Amino acid sequence: MTTPPVTIGLNEPIEEAAKKMYENRIGSLLVVDEHGKLAGIVTERDIIYAVARNKVGKKLPVWEIMTENPVTVNPDTPLIEAVEKMREANIRHLPVVDEEGKPVGMLSLRDILDYLMTILHLFLHEKPPV
Repeated sequence: MTTPPVTIGLNEPIEEAAKKMYENRIGSLLVVDEHGKLAGIVTERDIIYAVARNKVGKKLPVWEIMTENPVTVNPDTPLIEAVEKMREANIRHLPVVDEEGKPVGMLSLRDILDYLMTILHLFLHEKPPV
């Protein structure tokens, strides 16, 4: 899980979203409201689809292309349950929120692959990757 998660405000332009993704080498951002609560998620795909539909200008606010009310888990959710939610929803990024609905982390497919690689190396009695 990536902590703290990289966030962006509802009214920030998608240009800023793309810049944050590039600078942080990530594929999604958690969109938060004025109280810091999760309002949605915006992904690289959201930006690509908006461009393909001629819906986008660099100043278009993130809320216009984000996915509202994304699937989430809490910090105590077992990994197997989180992975099952990702599979069922066909998503690559899963926000982790606290009891107030504020983002505390992001679980990505990359995080899961890294974990699985460590387990495989341990199972095969090899040194885990660094």
